[in-house]
Amino acid sequence: MTSRVAIVDDDASVRKALARLIAACSFKPQTYGSAREFLDSLPLGLPDCLVVDLQMPEMTGLDLQRQLARTGVKIPTIVITAHNEPGFRQRCESAGVVAYLLKPLSENTLIAAINTATRRA
Repeated sequence: MTSRVAIVDDDASVRKALARLIAACSFKPQTYGSAREFLDSLPLGLPDCLVVDLQMPEMTGLDLQRQLARTGVKIPTIVITAHNEPGFRQRCESAGVVAYLLKPLSENTLIAAINTATRRA
């Protein structure tokens, strides 16, 4: 069975590029332009892995991770960010993320993190 990978990023070009890469590696990508859009999709089923941008308007990737944890929803999560601000990695890891990756992403590192996450699912 093909693992479903949700991609949540407010940048359409990033979503498109990640979806292409993830599909090429035999995963089924599902893209969302905001954390709210992703949360609204949850009644349709949980993905096997979540790749989420840290810096998004309205609800950050960390806020999304905390919201999922508060509601008891467990999805192995990979946080991606272009802003390596002090303390963010630690906060994300404390929130239970599988990986914290800096943009520009290494394709191999991202796919390895997704493989790790989907094995946990």
